[in-house]
Amino acid sequence: MNVSNPPPDSILFIFGGSGDLNQRKLTPALYNLFLDQWMPERFVIVGIGRSQYNDDTFRQHLQDGVNQFSRRKSENDGKWAKFAEHVSYLQMNGDNSEDYHKISDFVERISQQWNTQPHVVFYLAVAPQLVPSIAANLGQLELCADRTKTRIVVEKPFGHDLKSAKELNAQLRSLFAEEQIFRIDHYLGKETVQNILALRFSNALFEPLWNRNYIDHVQITAIESVGIEGRGGYFEQSGALRDMVQNHILQILCMIAMEAPVSFDANEIRNKNLDVLNALRRFNPKEVVENTVRGQYGAGENNGKKVIAYRDEKGVSKTSYVETYAAARFFIDNWRWQGVPFYVRTGKSLQMKETHVIIQFKSPPHNTFPNEAVGDWRANRMTISIQPNMDIRIRFQVKRPGQTWNMDPVEMTFDYNSAGDHAPEAYETLLLDTLEGDPTLFMRGDQVEAAWEVIMPILDYWESTPAEDFPNYAPGSWGPAAADELINRDGRFWVNVLQPKDKK
Repeated sequence: MNVSNPPPDSILFIFGGSGDLNQRKLTPALYNLFLDQWMPERFVIVGIGRSQYNDDTFRQHLQDGVNQFSRRKSENDGKWAKFAEHVSYLQMNGDNSEDYHKISDFVERISQQWNTQPHVVFYLAVAPQLVPSIAANLGQLELCADRTKTRIVVEKPFGHDLKSAKELNAQLRSLFAEEQIFRIDHYLGKETVQNILALRFSNALFEPLWNRNYIDHVQITAIESVGIEGRGGYFEQSGALRDMVQNHILQILCMIAMEAPVSFDANEIRNKNLDVLNALRRFNPKEVVENTVRGQYGAGENNGKKVIAYRDEKGVSKTSYVETYAAARFFIDNWRWQGVPFYVRTGKSLQMKETHVIIQFKSPPHNTFPNEAVGDWRANRMTISIQPNMDIRIRFQVKRPGQTWNMDPVEMTFDYNSAGDHAPEAYETLLLDTLEGDPTLFMRGDQVEAAWEVIMPILDYWESTPAEDFPNYAPGSWGPAAADELINRDGRFWVNVLQPKDKK
């Protein structure tokens, strides 16, 4: 990307324009892109919804969101007013096919004003059950037949299981070409996640060691201190495995484990990610028991605040067996990773919010130094922190200054906060890529289905065999004891990068 070459002239239609996602994430991201001069020279943002807004009241609604949720507020410097000139509201019913002429009419009017055919993006910031109807209605518009200038963006969750994901893929592909479909996962837009590719493939230092000969195991942690935050109805249909592992965590795992791409072509990178998903071992029921752990939080306290049990949350069954915690030990059956365990965990109402990747290297094959010199000896480790901290740390051994041979572990750290410019939010990166038509950081249909194929044996077993010990962990803990046992049986332990004093 280059600031001197902005995206082409574009119209961005946001279904669910008056909703929470647009106010909290999308418009703040678009406004930041505008401030940083990344938006097209000519652009229009059109919110679509049933709410009774006009252009002015809609703009005020969005400005309130920017002031509340954005990393940069709308100052009295005229910049918000200039941005707001590009924002419109279109009241219509997404389920009513007769309303869709309003979209075609709007595009035709802008095309005449600009004297060019703009690129058109349809962002579906709506509930998953509304996606099929909206997509079907959009597919009937003549402008959607243009593969090079029209795109549709679909938020996760992409399907509820493998069957529904295949059905949704089939429907979208019957209406749009695969290159027009942008399945968005905001985790892939995070700077530290993207930097995994740069770290691995722009440094000759790491790639020769990035295999089963030198890496002991990998950990991926994505945990939160908050509970379900009033989303009981959603979480009852999802659970931690669907909500986090099937998409976010498996995509991070793919970036860690993929083979080197021959180019930065979008499909080349996605092909390499697909290879990892295809190589992930599918568990039989016995292996599900041996390699997975599920949990659900009970009542208690977290950070000094009372927490009600998951089963007492609004919209949750009093006898729910839905997991709020999931951990697994995955294996990738290929030459590079054979025998290396990938431990993953995610959960709600835990001790802190923390997302990171641990690359644990093996110890040197022989200890040259006397025992008294290496009392605090620790194997090399790379830590990629994604949130709340954003940094990359490498741990290695050095001699402590002095006349005696005493070895200490030290860390070399790259900290994003000290790198100068503020890192863009994930949605800023992904929205810019959408406007530019770059699908590198978006899920392809076959990737989505392959990820579901990995998860389905676990889901099927958990749903057919209710947990007998729920609730099995306290709020503010690190999760169920069985999760520690899962990794401890292998002589390893979970790494918690942050400590209570580091909480943000």
